[in-house]
Amino acid sequence: MKRIAYFLLLFCFVCTVNTKAQQAPFYNEIQAFKKQDSIKPPPQHAILFVGSSSFTKWTDVQSYFPNYTIINRGFGGSSLPDVIRYANDIIFPYHPKEIVIYCGENDFAGDDNLTAQAVVDRFKTLYGMIRTKMKTVPVVYISIKPSPSRRKYWTKMIEANKEIKSYLATQPHTTFVDVFDLMLNQNNQPKPEIFLDDSLHMNAKGYAIWQKAIQPHLIR
Repeated sequence: MKRIAYFLLLFCFVCTVNTKAQQAPFYNEIQAFKKQDSIKPPPQHAILFVGSSSFTKWTDVQSYFPNYTIINRGFGGSSLPDVIRYANDIIFPYHPKEIVIYCGENDFAGDDNLTAQAVVDRFKTLYGMIRTKMKTVPVVYISIKPSPSRRKYWTKMIEANKEIKSYLATQPHTTFVDVFDLMLNQNNQPKPEIFLDDSLHMNAKGYAIWQKAIQPHLIR
């Protein structure tokens, strides 16, 4: 009997380990959002910010837009496939009246061989998913920013920004917000004073630039 119990415990342990190993990236972050929502349900028909760490670290985003109700569902390090994977968890349940997306930068950083067109196609997939369920909800895409630490990807990032902007110009209820140029100085170099020490994420001065660029496109 003891031997049977031992093997049962061992089997359960192996199953637990395998389950954790098979979890998709950012599974725990998404579960944390769900737990947070169960404790304090977020408002319906708010403006949803979704994407990668530039949103995750914008922890005081609501204070930048005091006259709007914001739900921030950025999860650090995510790429477009991650947002696509979790769309049913972090986009559609909120029934947002507007969706603001910042994602694509990590796609390049995660794969040196990834082309600009591949990122554009990923965005189109996400946009198509949104339009399947939300045909008229405004979608705002924030351009990929010029992070100093990712300078080697700039050519592809600029190309992806250009193609996504052109694509959205053909789509109703969409806006492309170009923050790339706004974050450069007169020498076309990233403004060092708006980035943290990692030369990747922004400080309050960087977010102030974003706030000024984004707010005209938010709906009441």
